[in-house]
Amino acid sequence: MTALVVGAARSGVALAQHLAAHGEKVRVADRKTADELRPTLAQMPQGIEYRLGGYDESVLEMVDVVYASPGVPWDSDLLHQARARGIRVSSEIDLFLRLCKGTVVGITGTNGKTTTTALTGDVLAAGRGPVMVGGNIGDTVLDRVDEITPEHWVVLELSSFQLESVEKPRLHVGVILNITPDHLDRHKTLERYTDLKARAIELADFAVLNGRDPIVKDLAPRAAGEVVWFDRHQPQPPMPLPGRHNMENALAAAAVGRIAGLNDEVINAAIRAFKGVEHRLELVGEWSGVRWYNDSKATNPDAGRVALSAFPGAPVILIAGGYGGGFELHEWVADVLAHTEAVILIGASADELAQALQAHPKVLRAQTLEEAVSVAAGLARRGSVVLLSPAYKSFDMFKDFEDRGNRFKELVRQRFAAPDARRARN
Repeated sequence: MTALVVGAARSGVALAQHLAAHGEKVRVADRKTADELRPTLAQMPQGIEYRLGGYDESVLEMVDVVYASPGVPWDSDLLHQARARGIRVSSEIDLFLRLCKGTVVGITGTNGKTTTTALTGDVLAAGRGPVMVGGNIGDTVLDRVDEITPEHWVVLELSSFQLESVEKPRLHVGVILNITPDHLDRHKTLERYTDLKARAIELADFAVLNGRDPIVKDLAPRAAGEVVWFDRHQPQPPMPLPGRHNMENALAAAAVGRIAGLNDEVINAAIRAFKGVEHRLELVGEWSGVRWYNDSKATNPDAGRVALSAFPGAPVILIAGGYGGGFELHEWVADVLAHTEAVILIGASADELAQALQAHPKVLRAQTLEEAVSVAAGLARRGSVVLLSPAYKSFDMFKDFEDRGNRFKELVRQRFAAPDARRARN
């Protein structure tokens, strides 16, 4: 059996390692060169055949199955060619779900997936069985599939890309948090994007849905199993993170906990102890009465709106902008006008955003994130919140949203924490 892995990122490494360990011949194709992929290739097992720096249909020769990484469009020419040859097309998450012996909870939606996935993992971990968390949240799962027993709860963050790549997404619990336009450069229409999100509940035993979201509410008839409206969950858990959206995330996690047989006391204790996830309304620190928040995972305007409403009454200095286009900005602009004292724009979308924010009394530009942090520090006063919530993707200036968020935290801590540490030592 020869398997072709298309894409040599984290998912590709996990696939190559798993397939090679189970005796399959593995060919890896990627448009990047060997030099660009050097750190990734160092993690690959021995005996891999590579087609790097570009590829064509010839990579399909003598191949029995193709595994596409999430970044490879499901309707790409290569995958069409594979199907035309009768070659099965799969993915890391598809293979994982075929092999997984545990009870799977799949969490999707446009915004809040990562927080809800991590929180649900903490809630289920408060029960008796072992828990594994992964998927789009950052940790691959295929490399851990052999550790999973029937006693495991497995909590997966599932993106639209991943749901698209699963032949039959059979989940015990499918959770859909919310749906707003996103990734339309790949999926083309909101209807197609919604159809992909709906796959999480079409074969699930339980569909955990948000009745406050009109698009999600309309998906209820497509659920195969019992529908649970998480927005109606009582008692409301004591969510320690700011913002109504985080209360909705907590309600979803609580609903899953109850499906798993946990009582409300155990569920609420787990939620009360939750510390949040990196890059999502993450408190970097507070210096001289100014709080600095890293919300780099806000890669679309709807995610940015969520953060803007999380600090009622506080003077907010927003750092926004990045890569992408075609977003509907009207509601984001209204929230920026309502909730911010100043806006500092960065990245490729800065011109577009400056035009959209003409009515704002204080809009500034920065060429780099370092400059934006410096400008924000000059504007902030006691009681202020400085919020990096770009509302755009990161690829114009950074490797990914994690890189952007880590750089922001580094700049802020260099500016404030390092002098504090020196004073403390003296």
